[in-house]
This record gives sequence, C-alpha cells and structure tokens, in this order.
Amino acid sequence: MYIIEASMEHFTFLCALDKEVIGDYSRSDRIKHAIVERRCMIYKIQSCIAGFLIFTTDFFDCSFISLVIVKPSERRKGVATALLVDFIERAPTAKIFSSTNRSNTKMQNIFNATGFKRSGYIENLDDDDPEIIYFTLK
Repeated sequence: MYIIEASMEHFTFLCALDKEVIGDYSRSDRIKHAIVERRCMIYKIQSCIAGFLIFTTDFFDCSFISLVIVKPSERRKGVATALLVDFIERAPTAKIFSSTNRSNTKMQNIFNATGFKRSGYIENLDDDDPEIIYFTLK
C-alpha cells in the first residue's frame, strides 16, 4: 500500500471509480483539474487504485478536502483513514477542513478517528441533510 500524487495516466481509472460510486461521470472535469493542479492523491494497493482524495486551498486560504472516494470492494479496510492521515501530514496549510452530510455516519466516524473535530454545519445544500464541517490542524 502506498499513497502518491495522481497523474494524468490515472485519470481514466479515477473517473471510472467515481462512476462506480456515484453512477455517472459528472465529476470528470473536476477530477481532471485536480490532477493537473496537483491536488489529487491516490491510494494504491500494488497496481490497483483503491481510492482517491481531492483537496483545494481556496477555503479561506485553508486546505479543504472536497472529495474522498473509495472503491466499494475496498471499503472498511482503512483506505479513507489512510488518505486523511497522509493528507494531514502533507497538507500545504496548517488548518484543514472537510465536510460530510449528517446522513453519512461512516464518514463522520472516519473524521473522528483521524482527529477532526466538528466545526459547524451548513443547511440547505441537500434537503433535510445538513453538511457538517470538520476541522483539524496539521
């Protein structure tokens, strides 16, 4: 297992993995831009990509993990946790934020296990499912 920065050679697979999780290719441009801008990390097991993380640094000049995707067959094996822990170490800013829906208790548990603390919430993004904001320091 190792975590590396994604490159364009990974683009097609990352889009296919994202489609496997959400059912379409609607985030392909977002994934491409993250790769080009060096904001996408991948978790590899030998030659297989088990998951990826995308971040930005335009959230009040802080790092914001905007997407964590794990291949369904690799879930509950520590992939998301490893991606978060690795990112905390290499984040380009001292403050790191992320978010998940109130309904996504699995991701909330991962945030708690990796040292993130609840920092607030945003209503009205998804009907009746507030977005919970999480925060940690590098």
